[in-house]
Amino acid sequence: MGVAFELVDRYLLGEPVSKPDVVAAILAERSSEPAAEPFYRAFEAVGARAADEAFIALRLIVAGKPADDASVRRLRAFARVARAARSGDRAGLAAALKRDRDILGELPDAASEAPGGEPALVAAAVAAYRAALA
Repeated sequence: MGVAFELVDRYLLGEPVSKPDVVAAILAERSSEPAAEPFYRAFEAVGARAADEAFIALRLIVAGKPADDASVRRLRAFARVARAARSGDRAGLAAALKRDRDILGELPDAASEAPGGEPALVAAAVAAYRAALA
């Protein structure tokens, strides 16, 4: 995995990385995977206006995984939880856990409700995200 996809992961998981920097890195460090080409053209055309789902689909393709709707939604759910928990957005976290509860079954419920549980939930969501790409 190259630097560009480390930035993609950091951005999606709520670390302080700017979306324009992620797009620039992706375009500078392209995968030779033919299925990735339409995404590179889209990033060239729309830049930072691209939906996060495009980053996720490209990330799946480069990892050799199917970029089908279920896979994209699964990674997006883990990223949404990690981002909300990392930023302390309790309302956003509660909404993500409620909306995606079927997808997020492997994450610990107790960590989201216990005081100070956000770090454990971030760690669990990041681990699940990375496992889905392994």
